[in-house]
Amino acid sequence: MEIPVNRIFDLLPRYAQKFDPKDDVLAGKEKGVWKKYNINQFIEIANNVSYGLLALGIKPGDKIATITNNRPEWNFLDMGIIQTGAIHLPVYPTISEADYQYILNHSMVKYVFVSSEDLYRKISNILPQLTSTPKIYITNPINGYPTLDELIKLGSDNPQPVLLEQIKSAIQTDDCFTIIYTSGTTGNPKGVMLSHRNLIYNIVQLSYIPQFGQEGKALSFLPLCHVYERMLNYLYLYLGISIYYAESLATIADNIKEIRPQMMCCVPRLLEKVYDKFISSGQKLKGIKRAIFFWAVHIGKHYELKGANGWWYELKLKIAYKLVLSKWHDALGGNFQIIVSGGAAILPRLSRIYWASKLPIYEGYGLTETSPVIAVTSIDSNGIKFGTVGPPLRGVDVKIADDGEIICKSPSVMLGYYKDDELTKSVIDKDGWFHTGDIGEFEPEGQLKITGRKKEIFKTSLGKYIAPELIENKIKASPFIDNIMVVGENQKFAAALIIPDFVYLKSWCQIKEVEYTTDHEMVQLPRIKKRFQKEIEKYNKQLGKTEQIKKLVLMDAEWSLATGELSPTLKLRRNFINKKYQEVIKKIFDIEEEEE
Repeated sequence: MEIPVNRIFDLLPRYAQKFDPKDDVLAGKEKGVWKKYNINQFIEIANNVSYGLLALGIKPGDKIATITNNRPEWNFLDMGIIQTGAIHLPVYPTISEADYQYILNHSMVKYVFVSSEDLYRKISNILPQLTSTPKIYITNPINGYPTLDELIKLGSDNPQPVLLEQIKSAIQTDDCFTIIYTSGTTGNPKGVMLSHRNLIYNIVQLSYIPQFGQEGKALSFLPLCHVYERMLNYLYLYLGISIYYAESLATIADNIKEIRPQMMCCVPRLLEKVYDKFISSGQKLKGIKRAIFFWAVHIGKHYELKGANGWWYELKLKIAYKLVLSKWHDALGGNFQIIVSGGAAILPRLSRIYWASKLPIYEGYGLTETSPVIAVTSIDSNGIKFGTVGPPLRGVDVKIADDGEIICKSPSVMLGYYKDDELTKSVIDKDGWFHTGDIGEFEPEGQLKITGRKKEIFKTSLGKYIAPELIENKIKASPFIDNIMVVGENQKFAAALIIPDFVYLKSWCQIKEVEYTTDHEMVQLPRIKKRFQKEIEKYNKQLGKTEQIKKLVLMDAEWSLATGELSPTLKLRRNFINKKYQEVIKKIFDIEEEEE
């Protein structure tokens, strides 16, 4: 396949061709104000970053880390770093000091760019433990700290365009340009080495899916240090789509209304929260308005593509959209053509109601090691099927191994793990197939369905295998349940730790005239426990006998990134949860033994 660009920084001149010089291409919102940049400013600042780094003595192959929130400056640094042949290490702002210490030591970075004074101090604290002594810059100007602006001025005062072009021309498409340290649930983070070719191949193969270009806007808020959001930002450059960075997760709804984007990417958890807010608004209605609202929601949950439900359903859907679902569509800006969901499985009922509301959910699947997309919902024939991640991406070969593992081969598979050839060999076999560690199967029409994680499958003491993620995804369809983790390795049965959806629970209690005190007290009430047991029994009917949840514990607080139960991509950190709640889990099975 012919690739129109060879290196990631080649996207910049391509991006420039899509816009008039004064058009805004990047914007970030800080302290309530949008700060915008046109394409000429983007290129000028990125070049000045490169000149500044060259003036500091940066050489090809040197490592430079960024620890920052999403903002236009991230792009200036990214392009400025890789134009010099240096390797960009984007790092999560939310990891522990121990992980920072490991990553910075393992990679031997020379410079670190951080976005806040708190992060500056956090990194400064671990400098004595580092084998190298990187210099730290801060992107927000604060008196007393070396700043990104100072680096940009250094570059502006010392331009070296001829040298920069010589360096750029020597960079090859198969050269490593970034190392992304993945957040493992056990052990130290792994440094995934990606080449220009890896990302560009993925971008080009995806580029036909969005049916809009420079007239479009994208909202970006998932961490750019994760390959998922980063690749999509490169896709926006490739297609000529302006990028707007949300101020925070709390402001997303307002930002959507302000810019009315055509596209964004997110994780299922956010889509669930938006849906819950929509349902909560309906629960406040009375009488006929309430009845119409929930009738429309019921219609939306049974949505099928291409009018498959027949003309009578389509007529009811048209009425439901006009009366209710259109208000949800308009509240989310009214312009979305694609909302990409990834990082975890999205509930089919949630996808259906979004599609019924003319908010198309495109689900994708992949890993950092595959740059990242392996399969995705598309506009192709059979490109979407609820409950699947769509067909394999064009140019990506995917097959199911004898043990059910998904394996793939394509030019987007990583170069390998940094400083770890043995680990690389353990996931990329001699024939070039990358072993994902995920379990899956193909639907008859060719869509890929993820059914579990190979390492997460456990065996009960009776010798029966349990795929916890498959069970969890079924049960999370309940409006009562915010999150769930299935446990029971080497035990006689499966049990579950359940986080109630406390917003929904409060509404239920109000309807049932149950006085709501605190979350902690409510999960202890026999009536509440009984209601959740009834809910679990409903889903148990959809499961095999050995998969059914025999015991459950209601937890009194949400799991989050801050409290450690969720990874930066909002996946369950199972080993952490098992350790943190080991006494709770032990009690579940101890009680069973006492009862016997």
